Amino acid sequence: MTRISVLAAAAAILATTAPISAAQAAKRLSASITRTTYGIPHITARDWRSVGYGVAYAYAQDNLCLLAEEFATVAGERSLHFGADGKATLGFEDVDNLSSDVFFRTVIDVPMLRAGAATALSPRARDLMTGYVAGYNRFLKDAGPDGIPAECRDKPWVRPITADDMLRLNEKQMLLASSLNLAAAIANAAPPGVPASAPKVAISMPDPKNLGIGSNGWAFGSDVTADGSGMVIGNPHFPWKGPNRFWQMHVKGPGGYEVMGVGLAGTPMPTLGFNKDVAWTHTVTEARHFTLYQLALDPADPTRYLVDGQSEPMTKRTVSVPMPGGAAPVTRTMYSTRWGPVFVIPSRGITWTGASAFAVKDANRGNQRGIETWLRIGEAKTVAEVQAAVSETLGIPWVNTIAADRYGNALHADVTAVPNVSADKARNCATPIAPLFAELAILLDGSKAACDWDVAAGTPVPGLMPARDQAATTVKTWLTNSNDSYWISNPALPHRELSPVLGKYATARSLRTRSNFIETAALVAGGKVDHPRAMAHAFANKSLAADMAMDEIAVLCGSSAAMAEGAKRGCTALGHWDRRFEATSRGAALFRAFWPRAARLPGLWAVPFNANDPVGTPRDLATEGAKGEKLLAALAEAVAELDSAGIALDAPWGDVQQVIADGGVIPIHGGPGTLGILNMQESVPTPTGLTPRHGTSYIQIVSFDKTGPVADAILSYSQSTNPASPHAADQTRAYAEKRWHRLPFGKKAIAAETIGKTIRISESTR
Repeated sequence: MTRISVLAAAAAILATTAPISAAQAAKRLSASITRTTYGIPHITARDWRSVGYGVAYAYAQDNLCLLAEEFATVAGERSLHFGADGKATLGFEDVDNLSSDVFFRTVIDVPMLRAGAATALSPRARDLMTGYVAGYNRFLKDAGPDGIPAECRDKPWVRPITADDMLRLNEKQMLLASSLNLAAAIANAAPPGVPASAPKVAISMPDPKNLGIGSNGWAFGSDVTADGSGMVIGNPHFPWKGPNRFWQMHVKGPGGYEVMGVGLAGTPMPTLGFNKDVAWTHTVTEARHFTLYQLALDPADPTRYLVDGQSEPMTKRTVSVPMPGGAAPVTRTMYSTRWGPVFVIPSRGITWTGASAFAVKDANRGNQRGIETWLRIGEAKTVAEVQAAVSETLGIPWVNTIAADRYGNALHADVTAVPNVSADKARNCATPIAPLFAELAILLDGSKAACDWDVAAGTPVPGLMPARDQAATTVKTWLTNSNDSYWISNPALPHRELSPVLGKYATARSLRTRSNFIETAALVAGGKVDHPRAMAHAFANKSLAADMAMDEIAVLCGSSAAMAEGAKRGCTALGHWDRRFEATSRGAALFRAFWPRAARLPGLWAVPFNANDPVGTPRDLATEGAKGEKLLAALAEAVAELDSAGIALDAPWGDVQQVIADGGVIPIHGGPGTLGILNMQESVPTPTGLTPRHGTSYIQIVSFDKTGPVADAILSYSQSTNPASPHAADQTRAYAEKRWHRLPFGKKAIAAETIGKTIRISESTR
């Protein structure tokens, strides 16, 4: 398909969503791209189409292969291009390509998205997406076959895109932390008597605590900052590889819009960052963005279900997935209900029998409001305007919003697109097996129409919970979140209890949350917060687990005369550890291997959780008698694990956790969040040690002076996924050295850091 025909197709698709005038149909796209230190693009455009045009072009310069593969994924073409047995990263977990393709061809309903775009997408959001299509295709034309990176050169999946591709990709991002993680469970659901194809990976229920996503976010108000302005520290924990990497950009658009920050693949503007008056960050919320429904099936037909005693047919949809090498396509018939698609997880007893089945209803399906929400946040002048943006649109899909403004106000808003299910409804509509799902999702009775989500006045979509019933707090002191629920953003200001859809109330907080409260309180108590102190706070690399356990472990090691050799060696190594996860820390690798084993032991803490002391409890490691013996046995097992991996017990942490890049080795500080480490790095084994899989990604510290924002930042894994790029590992080395970068926002600062020549791209399009 030629570039002209692709643009014509894109225009035709968007024309179905809203009429456009002749003047609008013939627009000239024009954008300039100036790069500064670390390859950060500063994109200037005079209209929204041109903003999307410039952002897409700059992103493709850095990450073409990654984005092209994403478009193949959301089109349901992975089996064709990468083989049915290969793996796709959906959400934050791996799924076999065939299940991925079936899911996207079933759940991503393009006609529905096209129709929904007429009302859900604002005119400027449509313009952004139209421009993004043109900018991506313009880059392909300018690059030519020889300009495509070696990793994807001559690959058939590197192709021009249309508006449909953008609609699919946006839908995928909205489902990222919800039903996307049920992709294999949906793709492999079949009625009893119909053989289901065995998936290539295990089907599991998504656990929000183990999705590979997280984050820390802080908002400080004028009562505690050195300059009296607000300050934000953002530390989202996202994957180092794959489609969910952040990418830095600075965008100047129409109407004074000017925002610097980051977005994910395919986002046409920053979704986390700052302008001259407001800074914000996001953390994945504990709120549940979908509910499950247990269906009572019609005894005469397992593809019909009963609602209020009446039999309803499931909706059937046959999808065909193309296969490589001319093989026959794989065809499956998928089933959906008024509640949503049917899914199965046999390992959890979620099966499709002659009597019952299960369906999932997702609040973010068809959510096309997010782009407008983030545009409004980018235009905000105060945190009140940020709160209004998230509350009025309910477009934020699955993250908390933590923000501060130049006037010294700090905001935490756990306001997202969630089901409007009250505690009473969850209780009254529970089925007998609902308690088995309680840790993961709310299960409702699908045989009763009254168990549908409640409709409240003023929401953009019926069935969403209104913002007034969710959690938002504004203060002049400080607020923070590390992925636990809305209950506590500051221990001095516990929130009132809300719907269980929004997360757990008055329950034990994670070690990372508790570490956050302890370290933030110490930061504020130690003096007014400024950039140097905020930098030290973000990269302190303390482990709360170590601080809580190592004194008792040391006593246990010293008082146990008869220890296994492994435990003795472990005691010696931990005795010299500084209890941190700096690159120079010796013994950190051993504690990383030991603590998960210890944490699973029953009765680990002598003092249990107390809701009146959520920061201080549970505490006091129990080491008496058999409990101490089990701790030493766990230590011996950790020693054996490191011996087997060829890792010295006293190896510097940076010799163990590393990134191989630019032909060299980069030591990486930080460690697992489950150990109570704020600078989180979750790593996977390599032949030589460990390498980060997800964790600290884009870290920003933003305050305000008279002229605008004052921002220091690092993107831990760097801008580009192209190994040949000079910006594939430059910020990774800066992160390793804790070398922050003062971001250039004003004209003089940008001019002083400019690298290369400004690129100007333009074309006429209809």
